Amino acid sequence: MPSAPPPRTSRGLDSLIFFISDVQTGFGPFVAVYLTARHWTQVEIGFALSLGTVTAMISQVPAGALVDALRGKRAAAASGIVAIGLSALLLACWPALLPVLVAQVLHGFASCMVAPAIAAISLGLVGHAALGERLGRNARFGALGNGLAAGAMGVLGSYVSEQAVFVLTALLCLPALASLPFIEGRRRIVDGTPPRSAATPRAGWSEVVVLLTDRRLLVFAACATLFHLSNAAMLPIAAGEVTQREGTRASLIIAACIVIPQAVVTLISPWVGRTAEQLGRRPMLLLGWASLPLRGVLLAMLPNPSLLVAVQAIDGVGAAVFGVMLPLIAADLTLGLNRFNLCIGIFGLAAFAGAALSTTVAGWLADAAGEPTAFLGLALAGLAGTALLWLAMPETRPTAEAIE
Repeated sequence: MPSAPPPRTSRGLDSLIFFISDVQTGFGPFVAVYLTARHWTQVEIGFALSLGTVTAMISQVPAGALVDALRGKRAAAASGIVAIGLSALLLACWPALLPVLVAQVLHGFASCMVAPAIAAISLGLVGHAALGERLGRNARFGALGNGLAAGAMGVLGSYVSEQAVFVLTALLCLPALASLPFIEGRRRIVDGTPPRSAATPRAGWSEVVVLLTDRRLLVFAACATLFHLSNAAMLPIAAGEVTQREGTRASLIIAACIVIPQAVVTLISPWVGRTAEQLGRRPMLLLGWASLPLRGVLLAMLPNPSLLVAVQAIDGVGAAVFGVMLPLIAADLTLGLNRFNLCIGIFGLAAFAGAALSTTVAGWLADAAGEPTAFLGLALAGLAGTALLWLAMPETRPTAEAIE
């Protein structure tokens, strides 16, 4: 089991995650605002955003497999960061149709490389036994970066120019890259996985078969799909309702709805990781998934849209649990296998599928029967995910003997 990494290495990983979160913030709603200001039609904007989403979705598994195959995880992270920086520069300097589409595809694939690379670096640094707490710390610095970057980019976009958001995004790639040399490894650590000198292609494929036929993987992938089927459309549906009722106050309320969950993630993520190591994975999983039906029911019953901000704090609980537990479950299921990042990619694909279905189903329910019915439908999906966890997902925390 690796000993605790030096403080310099831990701070280097903290810094990397903080700046990566800053960088990724620039590719959220700011793209739509930027392209709208460039007189793009809604059809063109929708196509560009959808292309990025589809690219990220179909890249989850191949990007995870690629990171598994690369011995240098820091090199994988660096190449992804460089690609994201290039996509930001393309958007800033050349907002024509083809360059924007190229930027969206580049960003979609690169993001799918960076996330598993960081998870692999974290596992290499602290080992399996301390991974939960490290993932909680990762989530804390990610939420901090996300919240601060959203504020800074909002100010830049409002008072400088929309283009400045993407210039800043590209510039933030530099401190992210500068953080990588501080993440120093010992033995097999940061740059990877157990040596595979004795491995053969047949052995490699047998590992994939073992992973894909693991009942726990199939159950958790289904739970991840139901989580995002329940979660993804809640805030967009609520935002539409608030905009209709609150008028000019809507932007302030929605901004608070984004910041408050990030604050909750920052506060509780380390606790989620520690508790998952101490008490097991199931209690934390059930806490996170159970927050979804509760949130959906409360949103359906809200007497005042202004109370949405308070309800959105519950979103922070689900986000913290999902962000910490997904890579932790992947590490449990691939202990002894060289397929950690492939497993993360499979779970990521399941999450994307659920999110894509969520907005379609919830939009149809809202149009056909009203927003309260849509929220109750989303709550039902969350309840189904919670029930599936309770009934079919076993505890995956390995024994101390298995880790050693």
